[in-house]
Amino acid sequence: MDLYEYQARDLFESYGVPVLAGIVADTPAEVRAAAEKLGGTVVVKAQVKTGGRGKAGGVKVAHSPAEAEELAEDILGLDIKGHVVRRVMVAAGARIAQEFYFSILLDRANRSYLSLSSVEGGMDIEQLAVEKPEALARIAIDPLAGIDTEKATEIARAARFPEELFDRIVPVIERLWWVYRDEDATLVEVNPLVLTESGTIIALDGKITVDDNAVFRHENHAALAEAGDVDPLEAKAKESDLNYVKLDGEVGIIGNGAGLVMSTLDVVSYAGERHGGVKPANFLDIGGGASAEVMAAGLDVILGDPQVKSVFVNVFGGITACDAVANGIVGALGKLGDAATKPLVVRLDGNNVEEGRRILADAAHPLVTVVDTMDDAADKAAELANA
Repeated sequence: MDLYEYQARDLFESYGVPVLAGIVADTPAEVRAAAEKLGGTVVVKAQVKTGGRGKAGGVKVAHSPAEAEELAEDILGLDIKGHVVRRVMVAAGARIAQEFYFSILLDRANRSYLSLSSVEGGMDIEQLAVEKPEALARIAIDPLAGIDTEKATEIARAARFPEELFDRIVPVIERLWWVYRDEDATLVEVNPLVLTESGTIIALDGKITVDDNAVFRHENHAALAEAGDVDPLEAKAKESDLNYVKLDGEVGIIGNGAGLVMSTLDVVSYAGERHGGVKPANFLDIGGGASAEVMAAGLDVILGDPQVKSVFVNVFGGITACDAVANGIVGALGKLGDAATKPLVVRLDGNNVEEGRRILADAAHPLVTVVDTMDDAADKAAELANA
């Protein structure tokens, strides 16, 4: 689960990481009141879970409460990479002397943790890694040993932080490690970590991702997951115990098994390149059971997505045979009735495949097209979505 910046700021503060005062606001009037309370120059910052806010006009400096209110009117409702701004944080201003970068993340390739840091903060870390890889220090972190004073000093030195700042930066690095460790995070990032003109080190912007698998250890994490953050289709799928993730494409995907569904996403993406650039609209794994009820629930979720133009049902019969899957599809379409309005391309293979195909052929549903191979079925689904 990704946290909003204001949530990351609050967690940082609770661990003793130096941050600026910040007040969350949902309306321009609340922004004005927050700016009056903070006094002086403030920064109105869009609260969305994506990068590039500044470039999109979602972060602006205000020199008075009236200006803050005016800027909030422009920022609230702004669409930033598909994320609509519904909340802002009004943060106290700071006189910045220098910007740094620091993060701790899960290094999946090496099954460990990794610290990334640089004296060149403020820019996209991906851009820095490409254009000036020598400016980005990569230090492996032993998950058992973590980051103590010695390790934090090693990180500061590798990143070429000014040595006269070590006594201020090293404790901050240690505290950021405490956030990472104690909150079961997979990412803790500060960009920028700034040195102010008065000589103070401050985490000016924070990003935290916490591990959903560890939620049982953190009662406070449930409060961080706001209901408004959950896509309504994902919430509906969760109610039916479906493994569903909404994507941005036009071809709805249903499969049995996460590996098969991931492969289906790939083949649909490749096929879509030949048909107007259409892409997968979702990840939906119905698991081993493909009863009429499960299939109906899956189709109901996918067909409820207005972006979906066609549906690709890709099933390999194993424990659940293809004839049971076919009966599930026929039963699901019967249950949905007039709610089923988009074409379905079905590919069955594996246990009892011939019987499954016969069942679908006998049903002769006008929305269903049965295709023998996975590649051909993906191509047909992409063609129908483009049409």
